[in-house]
Amino acid sequence: MSEIADDLSGEVEGIFKTKWDIRDGRVVPDPDDVQLGNDAVRLEGTVLYADLADSTELVKKFQWWFAAAVYKSYLVCVCRIIRENGGEITAFDGDRVMAVFIDKGRDAAAARAALQINYAVANIINPRIKEAFPKATYKMQQAVGVDRSVLYAARTGIRGSNDLVWVGTSANLAAKMCSLRQQYPTYISASVYNNLDNSTLYAGNPRQNMWNSYRWTEQGVTVYRSTFVWPP
Repeated sequence: MSEIADDLSGEVEGIFKTKWDIRDGRVVPDPDDVQLGNDAVRLEGTVLYADLADSTELVKKFQWWFAAAVYKSYLVCVCRIIRENGGEITAFDGDRVMAVFIDKGRDAAAARAALQINYAVANIINPRIKEAFPKATYKMQQAVGVDRSVLYAARTGIRGSNDLVWVGTSANLAAKMCSLRQQYPTYISASVYNNLDNSTLYAGNPRQNMWNSYRWTEQGVTVYRSTFVWPP
């Protein structure tokens, strides 16, 4: 093997053989708070994952500057809403955002943020796109998934180029929920639904449940979905 292959072999062997140092966290850690070795922070959290739909088609069919404006509009609204509801943005992946909520009432806060993101797309972004580009056929669609679980934050990468990775069922399932979108833009797990308060369960006049159950056969679980909006 080459010298770099030998080095990589040794590093990977060390990762699998070294015992993890795990400590409980009370705040969402920064990358500098976690060591590059087998060091992890454990916390109870609710994950929100927001995903802009059909971004590949957007780039193919429209000018780059239009696609860039769409991305920026979505991301600025998502990030502001997450922060206003007490969430911490933990990762960006192109047109997708991951956030973690850990404070008291975190499930209701994350669900409220998801409904507010739906409002922003329907009542702020899409009307502004139509105003600025009357002939454009594009209409933004997106989805948000929310789940809760124990999370482990570990630092990955190499010196000078690294970030936190979040390991836990909620991080995975919240992202996968976005693929369900169909005509419903907002999805939450049953465990999140069971921790909502009345303000995030019911709305309208007469008041009605904003969520309806859906059997997610691929994952073998029941989730709850909504088309409601909530003004930020």
